Amino acid sequence: MPTSANKDKIILGIDPGTNFLGYGLVKVCGKEASLIALGTVDLSKLEGHDQKLKRIYERVTYLIKEYQPTECAIEAPFYGKNIQSMLKLGRAQGVAIAAAITHELEVFEYAPRKIKQSITGNGSSSKEQVAAMLQHILKFTELPRYLDATDGLAVAMCHHFQNRISVKGEKQVSGWAAFVKANPGKVVKPAGN
Repeated sequence: MPTSANKDKIILGIDPGTNFLGYGLVKVCGKEASLIALGTVDLSKLEGHDQKLKRIYERVTYLIKEYQPTECAIEAPFYGKNIQSMLKLGRAQGVAIAAAITHELEVFEYAPRKIKQSITGNGSSSKEQVAAMLQHILKFTELPRYLDATDGLAVAMCHHFQNRISVKGEKQVSGWAAFVKANPGKVVKPAGN
């Protein structure tokens, strides 16, 4: 359900993982988004999956209390060949969702390809391409040590892009080609082209 374009909000984006959980927070004022924070929760040194799940719950709860997000967006587990890895990833996602709903946040889920496409225009983009585009969009210079952080930020931005409501008089467009055609003055061509 789209939210009002006039209401300020803070979106917590989560990229769940069993070694690193990435997160990003953006503040949205009208149609403009700005970076609040991004980072990772290192789970790699914890013994046992139960301890990792406990840490995920604690850290997501901390982020919610610290930054007071109004919405939470999370990456859906992708389907792989290793069933055990998928189950563990699904549990990690479930615990993060449980922390969010315990604090009365509405949770929105996005597929990995949808997230990449909303950031770069290509659902097969690499982590590095997603991170570079986020740097351009949100105007930050230093990349985090682990790109799981920018993956979490990408989830938040994907949610922002999916829920923008057009301002009166602005044309709705579907896809990049339609956007470029409708907004030629907003397109910057790379040097040398």
